[in-house]
Amino acid sequence: MNVLSSKTNESIDVTGSVEVQAATIRRRRQRLVVNGLRVLLLVVIIGGWELTTRIGIVDPFFWSRPSGIWQQLVTWVTHGTAQGPLWAQIAITLEETILGFVIGVALGIAFGVLLGRNQFLADILSPYIKAANSIPRVTLAPLFAIALGLGVQSKVALAVVLVFFIVFFNAFQGVREVDRNLLANARILGASRRQLFTEVILPSALTWIIASLHTSFSFALVGAVVGEFIGAIGGIGLMIQNAGATFNANGVFAAMAILAVVALLSEALVSALERRLLRWRPNTVNDITI
Repeated sequence: MNVLSSKTNESIDVTGSVEVQAATIRRRRQRLVVNGLRVLLLVVIIGGWELTTRIGIVDPFFWSRPSGIWQQLVTWVTHGTAQGPLWAQIAITLEETILGFVIGVALGIAFGVLLGRNQFLADILSPYIKAANSIPRVTLAPLFAIALGLGVQSKVALAVVLVFFIVFFNAFQGVREVDRNLLANARILGASRRQLFTEVILPSALTWIIASLHTSFSFALVGAVVGEFIGAIGGIGLMIQNAGATFNANGVFAAMAILAVVALLSEALVSALERRLLRWRPNTVNDITI
């Protein structure tokens, strides 16, 4: 009987191993197909854009062309911009974005968790939060420029305001969505209030909070760039403003391409952070990232 049982277990292990290997191969093939189609789509878009400007369907004076954008980037890298070296302008915008992102995330998590755990305080502040959220926050950029000047502070303030509400509402909802049975079981087992927060509430809300980071960094970048549009002494937003003022479509699209690269890199970093912090979460059926 023992021999028969051991053979059965071995056959199950072999079958499971084969299924895992087959699933891994399928996922790799799917990744290759998806990445190949992504590259193909990019080639079609850039090639079609270049072709339509070459044959006169699209006016390159207004809409530029990929070759002109590339040449503009090369010029900025080798000779710098009107405001100074290209890397210095990128650094200014990144500094404003990162500061606004970090401060906005910290405040959003703090207030979201606080109000999520305190229903009485949430009821008092609810109408004010809704009123503040209904204001188009980009319109605050001139006010921040007047109050804080044309330096980094006004751009950071706008980025903080844009990031705060995204993270706040996710953190608030994440705390509210914690399983009440899980909380009750933890209390029965003798968990303190601190242990409830660190071991149950925060890990449960972490999925919501991390999800908000994927979009909040882009909003922080928008806040920094819009602030530079209003008034600045450097940064990518100022580069776009100057390029538009001189009818330099290549410069506008080149600066937009730089912003796109920065946003994609930030998304990759947030995804890596998500995988590290949420390693306990079961794998989803489809693991192809967007």
